[in-house]
Amino acid sequence: MEFTIVQILLLTAYSMYNIYDELQMNSSLSQPVWAGMISGLIMGDMKTGLIIGAALQLTVLGVGTFGGASKIDANSGTVLATAFSIGTGMKAATAIAAIGVPVAALLTSFDILARFANTYFQHKVDKDIENFNYKGIERHSIMGVLPWTLSRGIPVFLALALGQGVVKTMVTYLNGDLQWLNTGLQTAGATLPAVGFAILLHYLPVKKHIAYLILGFTITALLSTLFTSIQTIGAGVGAVNKAFTASFNGLPMLAIALIGGSLAYLQYKRSMAKISTPSATAEVQEETDGEIDGDEEE
Repeated sequence: MEFTIVQILLLTAYSMYNIYDELQMNSSLSQPVWAGMISGLIMGDMKTGLIIGAALQLTVLGVGTFGGASKIDANSGTVLATAFSIGTGMKAATAIAAIGVPVAALLTSFDILARFANTYFQHKVDKDIENFNYKGIERHSIMGVLPWTLSRGIPVFLALALGQGVVKTMVTYLNGDLQWLNTGLQTAGATLPAVGFAILLHYLPVKKHIAYLILGFTITALLSTLFTSIQTIGAGVGAVNKAFTASFNGLPMLAIALIGGSLAYLQYKRSMAKISTPSATAEVQEETDGEIDGDEEE
């Protein structure tokens, strides 16, 4: 499958929008799972896009930026991994490990270049402020978007326009002489979400909420095992008795998410009750010392 010029332009424009949204609009669309879905729609295979986007979303769960530091660009990595996976027939797990993560890490350098280039417009704004040039302030503030968007658009465009032949050759070798490497990449791609969870747990107040962690893990394990067993029994009965037409659905992740949301709400209510009691303010402050409330994009 060859990339069409429309697909290349749409994916390039979307990668440019991602960084703009992350810095200015904050609509939450600049997330890997959205990047996977939209890239999948453009390429004609939304399922593969969602698989890759969700995996990279989990991979960067615990990754944040503090004090204006650069972080890996998982959105652009998702766009390219989805495009090449669908366009060349590469397996999703292989695309994540061989394209998604390396591209996300590589674009950290382009992010730094964009920050350096943006200082030119920042100094222009400083002079405009001194001269009370309000039109200049608006103009140079808007022009400051260019280095950011081009830092994503140019690499993505070049990769899509020039890199498909290279990726196709790589896929051929991975499915042939380098099958052992292909297996390793698939294994690495499948384990990357666990790394993201580990990073996230490192920053969360796990010790204080260890009971909820154990409870959530136990509920998920028990319900998953129960529903899987019921499905297996249903399939076996259906194979023996053709008159048995009942179907058994798998455990929806929404059910587990609702259980987690309920537990989080109960904890929130308990914390708010403590805060409303003056004598408990010091205790709440002591419990939350060292916790990270959020990250900083700038």
